[in-house]
Amino acid sequence: MITLVRRVSAACALGAALTACGAPDAPHAARPAPTATSVAPSRPPTLAPGPAGLTPVFKNGPRTLGKVVALTFDADMTADQGARAAAGERFDNPELIAELRALKVPATVFMTGRWADEYPVQARSIGRDPLFEIANHSYSHYAFTGNCYGLPTVSADRMRADVERAYAAFRRAGVPDAMPYFRFPGGCYDHEALKALTPTGVTAVQWDVVSGDAFATDADAVARQVLDGVRPGSVVVMHCTRSAAPATERAVRTIVPELRKQGYRFVKVSELIGDARGRR
Repeated sequence: MITLVRRVSAACALGAALTACGAPDAPHAARPAPTATSVAPSRPPTLAPGPAGLTPVFKNGPRTLGKVVALTFDADMTADQGARAAAGERFDNPELIAELRALKVPATVFMTGRWADEYPVQARSIGRDPLFEIANHSYSHYAFTGNCYGLPTVSADRMRADVERAYAAFRRAGVPDAMPYFRFPGGCYDHEALKALTPTGVTAVQWDVVSGDAFATDADAVARQVLDGVRPGSVVVMHCTRSAAPATERAVRTIVPELRKQGYRFVKVSELIGDARGRR
């Protein structure tokens, strides 16, 4: 049962630090109609709405279906950080993406629309690589509740538009099929936020393992925290933001081979949601 309270995590202190520093579009890219010689692609798995039709919340996959784990990376950039990017601050992390490719690790990237607008070539490259899937982390990285690590807030009547604006940014960047999954900035949500996003049809995705990579400089400590927390079906939250999570790539070099040694297989969030939906 979905708990309609705020779920927050220490890793999302990143949101506060990053803050310090039209017509609505469809919530995911349109897919072409099938032709006589093609089969319509299946829609990515989502969870059924929660009580009273509210947006469902996914935290981890089934614990009994084998040793699988999903690494997720938040590509954070707030709507007002253009000046910092223009001055040379890097909110991307191409070395991390290259390392995931070298290690052949599937992953889900929760991207803000502002990040896609700033780095459209990278967004397109990630979105068109079958190793990855892009999901929605809002356009502005503003909080969907009050009192969320100091983040500015989006009013309830603008929440849906903010999510749809991010999908529009992904399409502008050339991402063909962003997933119908949404991660709340700061991990903060409440009943009102879940209700506001119901019309978008997204599944909200949280996590059960906090990497602690936000502003961390000790890659070994980040790796230990992940390795100590992972269980079958886990969703790990990390970051794809070089200036605010500089140790992530180095941590991944330790995490991936160690989990593989333990018998884990890496999957995208969509596979875990499919498993959960099929075995409820």
